[in-house]
This record gives sequence, C-alpha cells and structure tokens, in this order.
Amino acid sequence: MWLEIICGLIIYQLYRLFFYGSSHALDVETSDFNAIFSVANRLEKLCGGKAYVGLNIPDADTGTRKNIDIVLVSKGEAAVISVKNVSGFVSINEDGTWTCEGGRSHRKERLPHPVAEVKKRASVLESYLEQRGVALPEGYFSYKVIIPNPNFREIYRNFPPEVITYDQWVQLEPEPKSMMFGWVKGAFKGGKKAMQDSFHQQLNFILGTAPMWDRLELKGSKYVLGEFLEFKGKEEDTQALRHIKRSKVGHIATQKTSMLGLAHSRLQVVYYPRDYRSEGASSSEWREVEVRSSTEVVFHPCNSNKVRKYKLSSITSMSLSA
Repeated sequence: MWLEIICGLIIYQLYRLFFYGSSHALDVETSDFNAIFSVANRLEKLCGGKAYVGLNIPDADTGTRKNIDIVLVSKGEAAVISVKNVSGFVSINEDGTWTCEGGRSHRKERLPHPVAEVKKRASVLESYLEQRGVALPEGYFSYKVIIPNPNFREIYRNFPPEVITYDQWVQLEPEPKSMMFGWVKGAFKGGKKAMQDSFHQQLNFILGTAPMWDRLELKGSKYVLGEFLEFKGKEEDTQALRHIKRSKVGHIATQKTSMLGLAHSRLQVVYYPRDYRSEGASSSEWREVEVRSSTEVVFHPCNSNKVRKYKLSSITSMSLSA
C-alpha cells in the first residue's frame, strides 16, 4: 500500500514537472514581473488612464536601451514609474543608494540610487518622444518609485517624496480623492489649459508603438518580459511554427490540449499576423497550427543573464514587439 502511494506521488510530481515545470523556481523568477503588472493594473483603476508596461527605450547619449517598467498617461498628466519589489529592512544611504537586509536573498543587498535611476529614465523617454515629434511641455513627466511588496520595512522613514512605500501604496484611493498621488503638474493647474485631445492621442499612439520587451503570460497569471529567441522541439513542430517571426506575427495564444497519452499530447497554437495599419489583427486573419505540448519557447528574461526554456503547455500567450 505504501509503495503504491509513494509511486503515485512520484508520478504526480513528474506530471507536474513535465507540464508546469518547477512552480517554486517559476514563482521566484516571475515575481518581479508580476509586481510590475499588478502595479500597472491598479494604477489604471486608480487614475483612469493607460499604463504602458515594459518599454525598452533607446538612449541616444549612451547608445544603449533603458528599461522603463511603467509609463502612466491620463488626461492632464503622465508619470514614469519604477517598481521595486524589495522586501526586508530597507534603509537609504548618504549617496541615495538603498541597502536591503533580510529579504528574499537572505543577504545584504545594495540597490543603485532608485530615484536618480527613474529620473534618468524619464529624461530618456522625453528625448525619445521629442525625436518622434511629440512637443512635450518642459518637465512634463513626473517620476515615482513604487514599492508594492508587503514584506517591505523601512528603517528610518526618510524616503523622499518620489518614493511610494508599501504603506502609502495600499492607502491610495481612486480619483478624485487621491488626486493621482499629487502628481498633477503645475502646468495643468490654475489658469493653464488641460492637455489637448490631439496631444493626448499622439502621445498614446507613440507610446503604443514604442520599443517594448516581448511578453510571456504563463498559467497562473505569471508574466515574463524579455526577448523571444526561438522554438525548440521535434523538427515537424518547429517547421509548423516557422511562420511565427516577429516581423510577421504580433501575438500567439495556446488553446485546448487533446490528451492521447502523456507523450503525445497536442496543443493548438493560434497566431495573429502583424497588421501595421491598425493595433490588432481581425479574427479572419487568425491562423492555427497543432504541435506537441512539449515544444519549448526559448526566451531571455530581461532581468536575467540566463536564457530560459518554457514549455508551450505552460504558456497562455506571447506578445512580440515589432
């Protein structure tokens, strides 16, 4: 009897590993990305605006690209948001860097000056938008650092006003009570005119077509931002998926798995040809292929030096940047 129970548990764990991978490792790997998407969703509800997540903006001064967690745009104001999913006891050093102790890594960590970092990213974004023809009022973008982790503890409570600590984050209320954290810029107060609709539309269009990281959505509402590299698997499956290239496809989704034994389960992959004339493709343009669910997506998360492999059976959808 005990032998049967043990064998059953082993088979169950192998089944979970085959289809879903290590859930603990996945939780650790995706937690920072999940925090970003969670903050973006709540900001849209609080402010009634549009949150753009995972921008990867070129910096003309350095020839590199800058990661921007969130750009929040609502009529009358906009903000660049950096999400720091830090936990443990956090203090600010004299040079503006943060020291974290007792967090997930269980060792002392030092973070580069988060406020200076997000301020620089706001400046890079402004330069990029101006290069694309958006005439921004001076200092148009405000910038904030948000800490959404409930295990965050501040030691001296000396965080600058640009930082929204966890206690402040959970107490925010929807407009008009919170007034968007007091982010309303002076240029839009008093006798100043509110942002024109044409400007608002142009800004949203440019941000919607700006360089972004590719995005994986995994089962369990887990997210990964980074770069899609290729599909791995049996030759017949990779051949079936050969048309899925970022120049041609903007989005894929996986659908119903038909079980014909564990080794032969199949998965439908629906992909949407990229339509440069509009924001999405119509339903008549959807295409489908069927592959083994063991087929893998090779992906490089932007917060890691390592390339990862994710089974298609663990993926809900994938969006590819142009």
